[in-house]
Amino acid sequence: MRRFAFLLRPQWLALYVVVIAFAYLCFTVLAPWQLGKNTKTSRENAQIAQSLNAAPVALTTVLPHQDSGAHDDQWKQVTATGRYLPDKQVLARLRTVEGEPAFEVLVPFVADGGPTVLVNRGFVRPVGGSQVPAIDPAPAGPVTITARLRDTEAVAQGKTPFEADGALQVYSINTGQISELVGVPLTSSYLQLTENQPGGLGVIPLPHLDAGPFLSYGIQWIAFGVIAPLGVGYFVYSEIKVRRREKELARGADDTTERTSEEKLADRYGRRH
Repeated sequence: MRRFAFLLRPQWLALYVVVIAFAYLCFTVLAPWQLGKNTKTSRENAQIAQSLNAAPVALTTVLPHQDSGAHDDQWKQVTATGRYLPDKQVLARLRTVEGEPAFEVLVPFVADGGPTVLVNRGFVRPVGGSQVPAIDPAPAGPVTITARLRDTEAVAQGKTPFEADGALQVYSINTGQISELVGVPLTSSYLQLTENQPGGLGVIPLPHLDAGPFLSYGIQWIAFGVIAPLGVGYFVYSEIKVRRREKELARGADDTTERTSEEKLADRYGRRH
């Protein structure tokens, strides 16, 4: 086993550690990350496609399921009758709609016989790059709206809500955070208005039904995780072959030297006799 002792040298051990860590990350972090994105995107695409051909349902028939943690009803079209709370309006800043910056306008909506839900009225474009423009207030009286059910977003880390230009502004549409800010209990899901709705502003378009490259990226990370250890095995095999060849060459040189010495001795001995 002495001929394999070189595999325990520090540089080889360091290579093993790096490759094992890389393969571990590929299988446990990088591939699941991309495959998870693919699963989420595929699920949302299916939900959007289904909602395009389904008639709107009453808000109260789906919100209990959403608040229990289910996400099967996202993007479903719902209808609700009730009233806005215009004085509790909040703006979501640093949003992008159709490739351009925008504010999204959020207002609580008290549904008749149901809960209070946050409604995304749509978008407005900033003035002068970042200033809030004049925004028409939401209707104060009873209205009936049609909207799409959306899951709450995660709170933007390290970004604190603030008030500027006469408007309370947040960095994410997180119903829990907004509920605390405006002092109104809200459901965990929110509504995104469709076109031609009371209180509606610029209509936020639906995402493109494209699964994206996430599946291929996930498969690539799995392949990398497999190839890396195989690469180390190839390097080990190549090193063993090189060392074996060098030993054979060295042994051949020793045999040649030994034969030459014997021939010289024989020649010298033959001349003397």
